[in-house]
Amino acid sequence: MRITRPAVMRLLMAAFYLVAGVLHIVAPAGFVLIVPDAVPWPETTVMVTGLCEIAGAAGLMTKRLRRAAGIALAAYAVCVFPANIKHALFTAPVAALPAGWWYHGPRLTLQPLLVWWALYCAEVTEWPFGAGR
Repeated sequence: MRITRPAVMRLLMAAFYLVAGVLHIVAPAGFVLIVPDAVPWPETTVMVTGLCEIAGAAGLMTKRLRRAAGIALAAYAVCVFPANIKHALFTAPVAALPAGWWYHGPRLTLQPLLVWWALYCAEVTEWPFGAGR
């Protein structure tokens, strides 16, 4: 059995979102701090987003749900961007996360990579790996 690049990237993304989802549920305090003020019910929002991350991770690992899960995780990465901005600009340091722009700068800059990664895992795009075919 040959292990393909998309399969490895799917497994890595699923593991990333599984861990993040579990952390949203078992240790929500740090996430609640960065929920933008305009979002109602921050505690509930953090729990629901954790469940969505877990569901997305599970969906990526199935052939039938892969496309929907990847598109949903790409949309999710776009939707949580305001929380990342709030965390970088306005929130007191979260105990489990590093502080400073050496952490926040790359995190904000690489957010589009998470969107692309989810779409690649969902087989929505092959770029840049499929370029030239």
